[in-house]
Formats: sequence, C-alpha cells, structure tokens
Amino acid sequence: MKVDASLPYIVSLSLIAAVGGFLFGYDTAVISGTIGQVSAKFDLDALAQGWYVGCALLGSILGVSVAGRLADLVGRKNVMVLSALLFAVSALGCAVTESFFSLVNYRIIGGAGIGMVSIVSPMYISEVAPAGIRGSLVSLYQLAITVGFLAAYLVNYQLLDWAASGVFRASESWHLYFHAEVWRGMLGMELVPSLFFLAVLFLIPESPRWLVIRDRLSQAERVFGNLYPEDRIAKQKISEVQQQAAKTTETNLGLLKNPKILRPVLYGMGIAVLGQFMGVNAVLYYGPGIFEQAGLSDGDALFYQVMVGLVNVLTTILALVIIDRVGRKKLVYFGVSGMIISLFLISFYFQFGASWGWSSMFLLVLFLVYIFSTAISISAVIFVLLSEMYPNKIRGLAMSIAGFSLWVGTYLVGQLTPWFLENLGPSGTFLFFALMCFPYLYIIWRKIPETAGMSLEDIESYWLGEKNEKTNAS
Repeated sequence: MKVDASLPYIVSLSLIAAVGGFLFGYDTAVISGTIGQVSAKFDLDALAQGWYVGCALLGSILGVSVAGRLADLVGRKNVMVLSALLFAVSALGCAVTESFFSLVNYRIIGGAGIGMVSIVSPMYISEVAPAGIRGSLVSLYQLAITVGFLAAYLVNYQLLDWAASGVFRASESWHLYFHAEVWRGMLGMELVPSLFFLAVLFLIPESPRWLVIRDRLSQAERVFGNLYPEDRIAKQKISEVQQQAAKTTETNLGLLKNPKILRPVLYGMGIAVLGQFMGVNAVLYYGPGIFEQAGLSDGDALFYQVMVGLVNVLTTILALVIIDRVGRKKLVYFGVSGMIISLFLISFYFQFGASWGWSSMFLLVLFLVYIFSTAISISAVIFVLLSEMYPNKIRGLAMSIAGFSLWVGTYLVGQLTPWFLENLGPSGTFLFFALMCFPYLYIIWRKIPETAGMSLEDIESYWLGEKNEKTNAS
C-alpha cells in the first residue's frame, strides 16, 4: 500500500503516544499481584478487596469523563502530559502510603491518568496516522498495553521471588519495599515509566487536526508538512479537515442531538460496555486467584499469569500487522468465535474437570486460547474503532462518552467478579462471559462499517450519509 508520508517520523510519534498504553497496562495489571498482600496488611474483607481493585477504575471513570473535553479545549498533547504527572504521583504515593485510605486515594489518582490516556493517546495516533496504516499504528497503543500487562506480571513475579529469597532483607533502604511489604515495590515501580513518558512527550507536536479545528493553521501546516513532505499533500489535508468541519456547524452538544452523529456514539458505547463483560479484565485482575482455585500454588499461579501476558503481547503484534489488511470486522468475527468456544470449555473445566480428570495444564491451554482470541479481536480493535469513528469536531467528547462507558463496564466487572466467583462459581462466571459475546458480535455485524483504509474525513462522511463504505485510502 502506497503511503505518501514520512513513516519513520509518524511511527516515532505513535510510539511516544503509545507509552501511555504501557502505563495503562502496568497500572491495570500490577494490582493482580498485590491483592493478597494488601488484603493481609490492612485486613480487608471481600467488599474492601473489591474496592481496592475497583477504586482505580473509579478514577478512570473520572479521568475519562473530562479527558475528551480537555483534549478538545487544550489539545491532545497537554492532556497526555497531565496523565503522565498523575501516574507519577500515584506510583510514589502508593509506595510510601501508611493507610488503606491514602492507598485508595493514590490508586484513584493513577486511575484518572489511565482514563485520560485511554482516550487521548489513541486519538492522537489516529490524527497523525495515514489512513492506509492507521489501524496498525493505533494498535501500537494496544500493544503497549499488553507489554505493560506483561511487565507488571514479570515485576510482580520477580519481586515476589526476591522477597522469598531475602535478597533485600538486610538493606535498610529497600527492606520495606522489596522484602517486608513487597506490594509497595510492585506499585512504586510505575514511577520509572511515568517519568519517561513525561519526558518524551515534550518531543512531539500537537495533533495537526486539532490545530486546524482551533484555527491555528500556520502551526497545523508545519506539523502536516513534517508528516507529509510534499507541500501539496499537507495543504490538501488542511483543506479536507476544514471542508469537513464546515459541514458540522453545530456546537458539541448540538452535534450529539443529530441522529446521524448520535448513532456511532451509541454503538461505541455498546461495544465498549459489552467488551468488558466478555471476561478479559476478570482474567487480568483475578487471574492468579482463579488459577489458585484450580489447585495451583501462589508461585505457579503467577507464572501462569506471566504466560497469559506473553501470549497477549505476541498476539497483539500479529493483530497489529494484519488489522489493516484483514479489516476490523473479520478480526472480530474470528476472535470472538474463539472466545465463545474457550469460555464455554473453561466453564466446563470448573464444573466437570475434577471428575473428568482434566489437569491444570489443560486449564492453562484454554486460558491461552481465550487470551489469543481476545487479543486478536476485541482488544486490538476497540481503540482503533473508537479513535476513528467520530467527526473531528466532536471526537474528544464522543470518545469521552464511549470511554466513560468502557470504564463503567470495567469498574462493574472489577467489583462484581469476586461476587460472581463466590456465588456463581468459576463455572457460572465464565458461562456468563461467554453469553455476553453474542450481542457484541451482533453490533459489529449489523451496525459498524468496515473502516479499514478510510480516511477520518471519509468515515465522518459515511455516518452523515454522504458516502458508502470505502475500501481504499483516499
């Protein structure tokens, strides 16, 4: 596919923005290795344990609620800077906290960073990426999330091993963080990538499409000029954004009252919520506990979780390579079908595995198939779709609405999974996740167009009823 753009520069911008995804992934997954230790430290009951897991998600809801509007007002880059600061404050605070109350508050601050970056990083990438490779570049963000997951699992595993071996037992400086209360080290290690993200953000420009919408045309022309070395292409891009923006003269709230614009917003909300109730975050948050219910020791459970994280990363790389060639919808059809099959089998394992003599290794295989299916479909596609579905003028607000729905769903899953596991059992819980896959498939099949190869302006025209789906980049 021919792309008349400065690919090394565009990829570098995308990679920097994607560091936010790494922080998202680490902050989300690190919690899985600390639940038992924090519960013991602060004597938490089941509800308090759920609050510890879910409080960061509440912060994410708060963050995503303001992120889109902030991104429309002050720019995509400035909101990413703010999110990096929130991550750093959260990591340092969690490491040194003396009470469960303050620990929760710092987790909420970090959650606000997650909510902001989950909207603004993929939005930024989609606005600097050429249409023909936009899916792959936005998928870098999802890849960074999975690398963050894996990094959290590896850090948890390694720090737990060091604590058991007593490497830092005699160190006055590190004894508390890496031996006596190793959960502090697990949460505090996020400070390093947070500061790195903050530093590299000062190397990237503002989104050129945002600059055009804000009528800062000279700056937009410079940025587009760096993205597209041919002067005519840069001017053409500015013209396309201006022409499309001129067709939507309403305010943000006025645009939401337009049924043609409201439809994709509602569809985005639907797939965002349903995607959370298909089980992936339950596995990420409570995976070690679920593996322990299958009879594994703490160490083996964490090792299995590392394997889950590794498959997640490798599959996301595969999805990144093929998403623009295969298309968003075909990946969903293939992956969600695999999710349904593996979830039903996991349910059967917990219901009948002991009596049928199934080994724990079979459970690991089923989880890895499930993670593969998830990573190549809904996880790879969701941020791509949400970052490209909406008009330039309302993209920030619309993504906040969809992102708000996503994080409400994630929060509910985080809060309800312990209750599901206790009252429905693992078998009933995974059966429920399997059934939730079917309405998701229906929305993708009947309501969402194939956006691979379409420019952002062409996608906007599609929702406004001006064009049919296109398969080639313009």
